[in-house]
Amino acid sequence: MYKHVNYLWDDEKARTLDGDEVALLLYRSNILGADLRITNYGGGNTSCKVFEKDPLTGEDVEVMWIKGSGGDIGTLKKSGLAALYLQRLRSLAHVYQGLEHEDEMVELFNHCIYDLDSKAPSIDTPLHGFLPFKHIDHLHPDAAIAIAAAKDGKKITQELFNGAIGWVDWQRPGFDLGLKLRACLAENPGIRGIMLGSHGLFTWGDTAHECYVNSLDVIEACAEYLEQNYGKKAPVFGGQQVTSLSKEERTAQAAKLAPVLRGFCSSERHMIGHFTDDERVLEFINSNDLQRLAPLGTSCPDHFLRTKIQPLVLNLDKSEDLDNVEELKAKLAPLFEAYREMYAQYYENCKHENSPAVRDKNPVIVLYPGVGMFAFAKDKQTARVAAEFYTNAINVMKGAEAVSEYTALPRQEAFDIEYWLLEEAKLQRMPKPKALSGKIALVTGSGGGIGKAIAKKMAQEGAVVVLNDINAERLAECEQEFVAQFGQDAVISVLLDVTEEVQIQEALYKTVLAFGGIDIIVNNAGLSISKSIEDHTQKDWDLLYDVLVKGQFLVTQAITPILKGQNIGGDILNIVSKNALVSGPNNVGYGSAKGAQLHLSRLCAAELGPFKIRVNVVNPDAVISDSNIWAGGWAEGRAKAYGIQIEELPTFYAKRTLLNEVILPEDIANACFCFVGGLLSKSTGNILNVDGGVAMAFVR
Repeated sequence: MYKHVNYLWDDEKARTLDGDEVALLLYRSNILGADLRITNYGGGNTSCKVFEKDPLTGEDVEVMWIKGSGGDIGTLKKSGLAALYLQRLRSLAHVYQGLEHEDEMVELFNHCIYDLDSKAPSIDTPLHGFLPFKHIDHLHPDAAIAIAAAKDGKKITQELFNGAIGWVDWQRPGFDLGLKLRACLAENPGIRGIMLGSHGLFTWGDTAHECYVNSLDVIEACAEYLEQNYGKKAPVFGGQQVTSLSKEERTAQAAKLAPVLRGFCSSERHMIGHFTDDERVLEFINSNDLQRLAPLGTSCPDHFLRTKIQPLVLNLDKSEDLDNVEELKAKLAPLFEAYREMYAQYYENCKHENSPAVRDKNPVIVLYPGVGMFAFAKDKQTARVAAEFYTNAINVMKGAEAVSEYTALPRQEAFDIEYWLLEEAKLQRMPKPKALSGKIALVTGSGGGIGKAIAKKMAQEGAVVVLNDINAERLAECEQEFVAQFGQDAVISVLLDVTEEVQIQEALYKTVLAFGGIDIIVNNAGLSISKSIEDHTQKDWDLLYDVLVKGQFLVTQAITPILKGQNIGGDILNIVSKNALVSGPNNVGYGSAKGAQLHLSRLCAAELGPFKIRVNVVNPDAVISDSNIWAGGWAEGRAKAYGIQIEELPTFYAKRTLLNEVILPEDIANACFCFVGGLLSKSTGNILNVDGGVAMAFVR
């Protein structure tokens, strides 16, 4: 039925919602939002008008339910809708004083609220309210915006739809735009939708299904028209200038470059990265028209709000040798400085007396011809969505250039959207960043026990985490739990044996491709063997030193170039043991390996301090809960050493401490957070014992 959009309406599902127009609105919204060709994440809005009982008078009143401020139609629930008395909303026209007083109208929306528990209304509310239709979709499909952003967009719309789709020139969303939509309908009775210049599409219907099909039909017609015209006027984007590297070569270059780019983009605050080499992106960044089109910026407000006024295009050769990090930084520094100067000038040229202060001047989107696109933002989801939005913008430019000439919003219009006081107010209402927001943490041995607790603490405090373990089954279960709790964008996992250099490099390769770099490495992977010196074998000794000492060395060695390349510091935390400081029976291999770990930490702290890389130690003791350390005879060996039964160990360990406390994995996680949470940013080479108080382990 459709070639360019997905028809997802399920009649059986819809019948179960029959009679509940709000439920049908949500259903329609969710299936529209499931197709990124129809609208972007967080973009567009949908509404329906129904009669409800007024809670005060008991009379039937018409109420408009509409996506509230800041929501996403693909995941919309009833709690994300705003509900307003329609007649009250329309009555605001009597007090509207014109464009200069546009923002004042938003406060007046509060006088129209029907459901006091509903979401705050968005600025688009009047656009739906002044149209008489029961169900309305306002969407940002690439195909429609391509026509809306074309120089001849109005003419193309008229000819393509034979007058069945109206046209309203670009204007910032608000009350006046709602009145213009009403006027457009009055002047063109019988139209099935309205195209907003450079912005998007309004379509409607008397039922949820009729509205849905109308939206799909219009988008399909736009997409089919563009497809028929690709390459007719001229080669797409002026033809290819650069040939892409192979997939393997692209990701290799991206992995080398990402941490350095992240360092530059994090000059004001830590950013998380996202990389894509989508074919649509490559077609654009490899083209002859890249240098002409990229500086124009995007047209749809939703696009540039998330991608900034324009991207940074790298002048690096696709096969550039990126191994010399200092040379690479020297090449990139002038590009970033020029971008920051451009953005500062843009702000100065366009600002008003009451404009918010200039925001982060670094780029969000970075384009590397022949390789791909990087996006950097406050968290992984925002970076990924920014990349998706710029891909949408590429689709728009491609379509507009195919049928006419692409036109971006004038810089002043773009600025007025980006620094709109209502947008600023929305930003100010957002929760404050958590202590580890923008940070990337890799915790070795995080499939369970102490490592899992540390990783969970990092995620709870805002970091994205890289889980890894030698046990595949345990790791998979852990990842599933983290995804359920923190979301798909907050975690990745990779199998890792810390004694294998190849596996370490692969883990870091996946980390920088997924998140752009790394900030926190926790060397936690370990094992234990408790035997007398006579019973200790050379195999035991080698295994302990391989995992504990060599493993810590290899991971630290591999992570150091990445941390240096970012040039924004970092934290290396080593989970050692009270046994590094305390001599005891049946512990010669494990205790001496822990002593080596401790001194290796001191040595690394001394060497890496000049690069703002902190190296600190947490010394646990007797953490029994969910820990692999008690497997393989360790518990039996310790019980034998102390002359007690295995089941008596927890009580024994607690009673021998000054605080008489059982130590849990969460206690170790909290200690780690103390080092990386910001309050101890000037501490390195330190040891924090988390053992309940063992006097023999006092450092001094």
